[in-house]
Amino acid sequence: MSFDSLGLHSSILRAVTAKGYTTPSPIQEQAIPIVLTGRDLVASAQTGTGKTAAFALPILNRLGPHKKPGPRVLILEPTRELAAQVDENFADFGKFTDLKRALLHGGVGYGKQRADLLAGADIVTATVGRLLDFLNERVLRLDHLQVLVLDEVDRMLDMGFIKDVKKIVSLCPKQRQTLFFSATIPPEIQEIARFALKDPAHVTIGRTRSVNESVTHAIYPVAHHLKFPLLLELLKKTDYKSVIVFSRTKHGADKIARKLKAEGHTVALLHGDRSQGQRKAALEGFKNGTLEVMVATDIAARGLDVAGVTHVINYDIPATPDDYVHRIGRTGRAAAEGDAFTLVTPDQTGELRAIEKFIKATIPQLTMEGFDYKAKAPVPAPGQGQGPRPPRQGGGRFDPRAQPRHHGHRPDGRPTSGQPQRADHRRGDDLSPRAPLPGTTGGKGSGGQQRDKDRAPNPFIQKGRPGAHWQRRDGRR
Repeated sequence: MSFDSLGLHSSILRAVTAKGYTTPSPIQEQAIPIVLTGRDLVASAQTGTGKTAAFALPILNRLGPHKKPGPRVLILEPTRELAAQVDENFADFGKFTDLKRALLHGGVGYGKQRADLLAGADIVTATVGRLLDFLNERVLRLDHLQVLVLDEVDRMLDMGFIKDVKKIVSLCPKQRQTLFFSATIPPEIQEIARFALKDPAHVTIGRTRSVNESVTHAIYPVAHHLKFPLLLELLKKTDYKSVIVFSRTKHGADKIARKLKAEGHTVALLHGDRSQGQRKAALEGFKNGTLEVMVATDIAARGLDVAGVTHVINYDIPATPDDYVHRIGRTGRAAAEGDAFTLVTPDQTGELRAIEKFIKATIPQLTMEGFDYKAKAPVPAPGQGQGPRPPRQGGGRFDPRAQPRHHGHRPDGRPTSGQPQRADHRRGDDLSPRAPLPGTTGGKGSGGQQRDKDRAPNPFIQKGRPGAHWQRRDGRR
């Protein structure tokens, strides 16, 4: 089947040809005719199968020429990178139309985005938080919305956006077309689909819990202190064009990127603590080949379409089996071949078994020929070890670690226990026990507490702020 047989307008087909597409993928072949009819749809397919074009092409075909007011189409995305990528796809596929677009996401100012909305955008692609900002400002209204697309819905669920998504759906007209596109459809998403969709069609391509057949993946068992040397060895002996190295944490990604740069690699760094400008520059440099290695957290695991990624290396095993499938899906896209390696330490066998159970397959385990797996961890140089923790400064709670330890005997002859001693505020050097107060037994409570109890109570207590007025305990003034 060709795109010509799907019933798309000539201007859309020209853009598809200019993009270099000739044959629709399975998800495009099944989803496009359904979307063209205006019916709601729940579509599930493995990552890298062309889901964006599956809804962008028929939506552009249905919209026709530009109209005011807008927007007529809203696409919700979980991350800035995905929103920018989808907006770029709409720009490419709609290049021969006069439709206007607006891209809304955080990390940048509101000025241009507000101007694009006020100019009358037909298509709005947005992240959840920034969209709610404009809705609360009443700069944007959804009264004329015709199509609502929830893309990467499983990722929105993972990021805790579902409550906000429901709020946005409630602000949309009831008479609309709603499209769900996701790599996986867990039960929580099915519940939301029942809330947002009416009699939807369902399209499922392949097994959603499997790795693309075009990807060869393997496990490299290794001791924790040898992970980075093994990463360097993999990069040295692998014939890669571009590679993504995944880290579990932002701090870990920073550390890996810094060490790779020190070894002479050109590195793009992508995680949530980077500014929007840094994230954009990293993606652009990686896409155009200027930067050969991208070190990223799972922010890059979902939906990002970077052509030509030949290898994925999981420096850290992913937190969930589902993330493993998404990470591996960054390579082997559009039927291209790719390789994926995961470094697994001895204490992570349980997480490995969970992944294998999830994908219902055993992952081959390999060793790197010539690599010294018995090398010992390097000994820190003198002065590089962690010194004693400095005492806390200023006020605050008593810190026993900041107090000197006394050994031997006290002035009264009693031995010390070696524990930190609190300062004693008695006058002089007399550290002997206090004598019991007159009229007491000398037991517990015979010190200052009993002395205070024996005092006559003050008949006046302060009420309210200082200087306001005074009130007796019996209530009289």
